[in-house]
Parts: sequence; C-alpha cells; structure tokens
Amino acid sequence: MALDPDLEAWLRLSFAAGLSNDAFRQLLIAFGGPQEILAATRAELAPLVHERAARAVLMPAPRELLERVAEWLAEPGNHVVTLGDPDYPQSLLNAPDPPLLLYAKGRLQLLNAPAFAIVGSRNATRQGIAHAESFARALSDAGLTIVSGLALGIDAAAHRGGLAGASASIAVVGTGLDIVYPARNRDLAHELARGGCIVSEFALGTSPIATNFPRRNRIISGLACGCLVVEAALSSGSLITARLANEQGKDVFAMPGSIHSPLTKGCHSLIKQGAKLAETAQDILDELKLPGLTRAAPADPREETTDRVLAQLGYEPCDFDTLAARTGMGADTLAALLTQWELEGLVEALPGGRYQRAR
Repeated sequence: MALDPDLEAWLRLSFAAGLSNDAFRQLLIAFGGPQEILAATRAELAPLVHERAARAVLMPAPRELLERVAEWLAEPGNHVVTLGDPDYPQSLLNAPDPPLLLYAKGRLQLLNAPAFAIVGSRNATRQGIAHAESFARALSDAGLTIVSGLALGIDAAAHRGGLAGASASIAVVGTGLDIVYPARNRDLAHELARGGCIVSEFALGTSPIATNFPRRNRIISGLACGCLVVEAALSSGSLITARLANEQGKDVFAMPGSIHSPLTKGCHSLIKQGAKLAETAQDILDELKLPGLTRAAPADPREETTDRVLAQLGYEPCDFDTLAARTGMGADTLAALLTQWELEGLVEALPGGRYQRAR
C-alpha cells in the first residue's frame, strides 16, 4: 500500500528527532502544510526554529518506518489521524501540546464522542476494581465513552465496564500500536480494537519507556470532559492525569475510602484540593450536566451492602459483635457475608474472632 503524499509528509516530520510539537506547529503556521515544510530550505527554516530542528526537517526520510506504517495501515481498522484531518479529536485541539498525529486502531468515530476518564492504581483492591467497572458501565450506558490507559488494575476495569455499556471505551497507550503493554491485557486490547478504540501518539515499534506514560496522560485528560480517580496512592501516576484535567478546566472527581488505606490517600488529597467527591455514577452526571446523557442505572443493592459493611469494618481489626452493632445486621446474615468476602479476598479473619478488610 502506497502512502498518501500528504500523510507521508506528516509521518516524515513526526519521525524527525529534535523537532518538537511546538516547533512543528510554528512551521505549519508559517508554511501552511507538511509538504511545504519539507520543501523549505535551511535558510527559510532558520528564522523559525533552532538549528537542531532545522537539521531534523532536512534529514532523509526513514524509509523502513514509512514502509512499516504503510503495511500497518493496510490492515482493517488501522488509521493515522493528523491535526489536519476532520477525524482528529476536537477536544484535543484546545488541550496544551496536542499530538501532531495519532495512530488509532478500532472505531475512529469514538475520538469525537462525549468521553469521561476513569483512572487509578495498578495495584488496586478487588473492591476498587469492582467500583471502577461498575461506574464505567453506568457512565457508558448513560452516553459517555470511557477513556483510560490500559494499565492493570483500575484502568483495565474501567475499559471492561465501558465496553460492557452502550458507549464503548478508548485506551490511550504509551507504546506503538503494534505492541501490547502490559502483555496481560492482550485479550482486553483485542476487545478494545473490535468494540472500542486504542490510540497512541508514539510511532510503531515504540517500546514501553517510562517517560512515555506521563505524556500519554495529557491525551487521556484531553479526550475527556472530566476525570474520576478511583484508588490512588500519593505517588500514583493517575494523579498526573487528574492534575492535567484540572489544568485543562475539566471536572475532577475522586472516590473516598477508608482513612487507613494507602490507596485512598491520593483520592482524599484530591478532595482536599477541590475535587468533587463521587459516591455514585449519578453524582458525576449531575455535575457534568452534558446534553444528551441519560440517568445512571440504580446501583446494585448487593454492591451497596458490600460498600456499607466494608466501610464500617475499615482496615483496623474489629470483632464480630462490634461490627454487628455498627451495621445493625443480624448475626447469621453478617456471618454469611464475612465468610463469602473471606473467600473472595475482601476480608481477613484474625485470631480471637476478629476481622479486618484486606489491604
């Protein structure tokens, strides 16, 4: 498959080491298009960009990379969307440092659909994973495409919930789209390619370099009208996404939890800084007030019971009688729930008939 000349010019400039997004945009303003930039002389480039960027523009085209993209585009469902394309996400155009082009795999129309980001810890609790999936499905059914980063834990749960709902899910990744990272999410990535969309600003073949992931977070927040952090330690990378969303003028939400859990410290910190507390998906929809969205489906009563009892249990050891008094539940009902949750890994039984929530 031969590349369109204009797309080839976009790709050549995106491969130019030393040419930043800002410098590329300045050249676009000056010359009007990527082919015109490539036709410019060093003397014409020099007043606009520094010497390194000018040299990068004038370097010969990396034919092997262009051929790899051409082969990849020949596969069904694969796209490259540039700043000049009508399919480019309009929400990113107003975000700081929008990517010059995006590699996309799947349903391209989702990039301009109303979207909401759900992010959180890779080392999430089972309850956090259940919350992320439940909220994502409810918001997806209400009309929001769910955006996240394809990481383990909360991200993966958000994608599953988004795909299970009516509006699908978008994964923004920190590698080339010919690489699935982490490998444990390979099946989920294939589901996203079929029913949702996976996007990256990084060239094919780009490996999972640590610095790529904070960069992709600006795209997650840029695509979304708001962001929910489900579980996050104070050092969590998901707080970067929340900060970027706030800087972009988006609504930021955080899910509260036990004061003893390290995975709620980041969420509580966000709430102290002004993030909106989210106990239900409808809390988010009420704040967003976007036209065309429906109300969230009522929460599953079993989930509400689980949340209420586990909140009363907390992370400190608690004896059975005290927990029964806190919750007002009958002994038989509470004993059955504790046994079930112990098998599911949600609680731990301790000596002396005491229990505590699993960390």
